Amino acid sequence: MSPFTVAGRPRWHDVQPVAARLAAVLGVPTVVLRLLDVEGGADGRGGRVRYHALALREPASDPVTRPSTAEESALLAPHPRRAGYATAAGVLAALTWAEQALAVLHRPVLGPVEQVKTWNLAGLFRLPTAAGPVWLKTGRDFAVDEAEVIGHYASVDPHFVPVVLAADPARRLLLLDHVPGADCWGPSAELVEAAVPRLARVQAALAARFPDRPPAGLPNRSPRLLPAVARALLDGPAGAELTPQERTRAAELVDRLPELIERLAACGLPETVLHGDFHPGNWRSAEPDAVVLVDFADSCYGHPAVDGLRPKDFTSAERWSQAAEAWSAAWRALAPGCDPATALRLAEPLVHLGYAVRYQEFLDRIEPSEERYHAGDPAAELRAALAAFERSA
Repeated sequence: MSPFTVAGRPRWHDVQPVAARLAAVLGVPTVVLRLLDVEGGADGRGGRVRYHALALREPASDPVTRPSTAEESALLAPHPRRAGYATAAGVLAALTWAEQALAVLHRPVLGPVEQVKTWNLAGLFRLPTAAGPVWLKTGRDFAVDEAEVIGHYASVDPHFVPVVLAADPARRLLLLDHVPGADCWGPSAELVEAAVPRLARVQAALAARFPDRPPAGLPNRSPRLLPAVARALLDGPAGAELTPQERTRAAELVDRLPELIERLAACGLPETVLHGDFHPGNWRSAEPDAVVLVDFADSCYGHPAVDGLRPKDFTSAERWSQAAEAWSAAWRALAPGCDPATALRLAEPLVHLGYAVRYQEFLDRIEPSEERYHAGDPAAELRAALAAFERSA
C-alpha cells in the first residue's frame, strides 16, 4: 500500500488513525498487528513507519499489491517472542473472546470495534455497547494478572479502580467498563490531592493484609532483592552502554545498596501491593476531586516510595512538591513514627535501578523489531540512578 501521512504527531503505538485509514481504503474493518520498522523519528514518534496489518474481512476489491521483498518476508516471519495479539490468530481470538464475554453479560457489541493502541507491551480496543463503551486490553505473558491486582485494590476502595467485566488471566485478556473523563496529564492541585493520599490509604490496608510477602502471582520487587539483579544488569548490555567512569560509579552504587536499603527500611514504611506506574497519565478523572487508576500491568510487591516518586518526572515542580508532601503527610498519619520524606530521598536511586532492571526484562522478552521502543532505556535509568544517588549523598 502506498505511504500516507497521519495527522498530528501520534506515537507509533497510537494506531487508531492508521487502522482507520486502512479501513477506509480497503472498505473493511482493519487492525494493526505490530510495528515492523521505522526510518527516522525519535522518542517513539514521527518518521516513516511500516506496520503489519490485518483486514478482518475480505476486501470487496483487491488493493494494489506488489511482491514482497526478502527484507519484508523476514520481517513477517514468525518469531518466538512475538506477542499473541500481534498475530492474526491471536488478535482474532482476543476479539472473539471479548464479544462472547459481553454476550454472556447481555452487553453485545453493537458496532465496529475500534483499535486504539498496540505495541510491544499491550493492545487496546474500544467495543461499543448499548450501555456504553467497553475496553479490551491484550497483554503479554510477562505482565501481571491485572484483574487480580484490581481486585485487591477494589477490596479496599472499589471506586478507585475500573470495573472488571471479564478476564482470561492465562492469555492476559481483560475487559474493563469505561471510565468517564480524561487522563490527567498536567494534573491540577485538586487531582493531586485526590489521587496521592488515596493511594497511600489503599496501600497501607494491603500492607496489613500481606505483611512481608506478596499475594500469590504478584512479582516481588522488594528493595532487598535489588543488589543481585542490579549487579547482573551492570554485567550485561546495559552496563556496556555506560562509559568506564559511569561503570565505576555504578559499581560503587551497587556496593552501597545494602546500606541504602537498610536506611530505607529504617524509615518505617511497610512493603505493599504497588500500582507500579503511578504517573498522572494513568489517572482518569471526570471531576476535579475524583480519580480512577488504570493500567496495572506493572504492578508488583515492593516499597511504596516506588509509586510515591512516580509523579516526579510527569508533573511541574510545583505539582511534584505538592504530591511529595501529600504522600508524606498521608503516610505519617497511616504509619505513625515513619519518615516518608527521607524515604522518598533514599529510595530515588533504588527506584531508577529497579526501572533499569524492568526495561532490560522487556528487551530480553520482546522480538528485535520491538526493541526500538526501549533501546537505551536501561542505561538511561542507570544514569538517573547515579544522579539521584549523588544528590542524596
